[in-house]
Amino acid sequence: MTSLQNSSNVCSSSSSWSRRGRIIRATINVPRILTNISLPGLQTKGMVEELDLHNCTDRKCSPIDVNMFKRNDNNGHDPLVMAKLYAILEAVADRVEMHKNIGEQRNNWNSLLLTSINALTLSAAAMAGIAATSVIGGAAPVAALKLSSTIMYLSATGMLSIMNKIQPSQLAEEQRNATRLFKQIHNQIQTIIGMGNPTTSDVKEMMEKVLALDKAYPLPLLGAMLEKFPKNVQPAVWWPEQRPRQTKGLDGKKGWNGWNGMLEEEMREISCAIRNKDEVDYLRLGGKALKLNKFLAISGPVLTGLAALGSYFVGSPNHDSWAVVLGVVAGALASVVNTFEHGWQVGMVFEMYRSNAGFFKLMEESIESNLIEKDTERRENGELFEMKVALQLGRSLSQLRDLADSSSGNAEEEIEEFASKLF
Repeated sequence: MTSLQNSSNVCSSSSSWSRRGRIIRATINVPRILTNISLPGLQTKGMVEELDLHNCTDRKCSPIDVNMFKRNDNNGHDPLVMAKLYAILEAVADRVEMHKNIGEQRNNWNSLLLTSINALTLSAAAMAGIAATSVIGGAAPVAALKLSSTIMYLSATGMLSIMNKIQPSQLAEEQRNATRLFKQIHNQIQTIIGMGNPTTSDVKEMMEKVLALDKAYPLPLLGAMLEKFPKNVQPAVWWPEQRPRQTKGLDGKKGWNGWNGMLEEEMREISCAIRNKDEVDYLRLGGKALKLNKFLAISGPVLTGLAALGSYFVGSPNHDSWAVVLGVVAGALASVVNTFEHGWQVGMVFEMYRSNAGFFKLMEESIESNLIEKDTERRENGELFEMKVALQLGRSLSQLRDLADSSSGNAEEEIEEFASKLF
């Protein structure tokens, strides 16, 4: 009872502090949580100041310089460089959305124009056929059907000429490629930021990549649209001048930066296989797709134009037989050609081959830029670079080395195996 009473007195009344003998014995039984009450004044003052420091927003009210708690940015990344990278990141994200939306829009163009032109062509052919069978019914119905058929054929000819000029399926494929490549740049910037300590050279490199990609896949049609029927098929180029990206010191050692003579020889053989097999093959396929697309692009408007001419002479006593055949058959053939060209998206196929050839050209230039650099410390880390090449070609490291061995062993013979297993 005495212990409980004295413990209560300690918590409730300050007068009990005057009874020394019993209070000393009672304070031994006080719970530890209450011992903070008897902390010295100096320590209590420190706690109060610490609380005031956390609650203080004015630098003058704090006895301690707040800057000492801030991370020294000179030991990490440059805040200006980070701000520039984030600005580029925002611009790239905006471009991704723009190219995605415009790609969907131009894909809709292809579908809507194909449906509309085929509807006009088939309707005009049907009217020309009806007009040929209605000659005995009078001149007025025949004239109306002939005029309607001719107008519809001429409209289809104009629309088809414009459609073949801009190639909506190819435009959509360009925007899909641009969307994918801008997403790639977006991921690269995030990787640079995540790894820490970005430099001004990183900012410059990303800026160059963005501007080169803007030039390779322009958004506007008038004045900036890519040539849809070039004289020679060339790989798509969406990158600036290749420079080896330095990643030295990843293993914490100084020396050859992951490179050796065997790896250099392996990369030379891989580059040779890409240049002589994959890139050449896709350029060859692109050339065939281009020739087919040119033929179809010319044939469609020519057929609708001939059909318009035939429908105009339907019912004429001197030209009735061939006019009917031309007005109906040419219209049907024009619809078939238009469906084959834009329904099967031959322009998109050509752009896909051109883009694939560009992918291999980029790999080739990336390998050559590292091999040309004599100072291995200024190259990209050899082991990391080998892994990247293997992933881009869809191969494991052992398969990549086997490909290099087979290419070097058949130096005087034609290489049978393609470097890439992805496409």
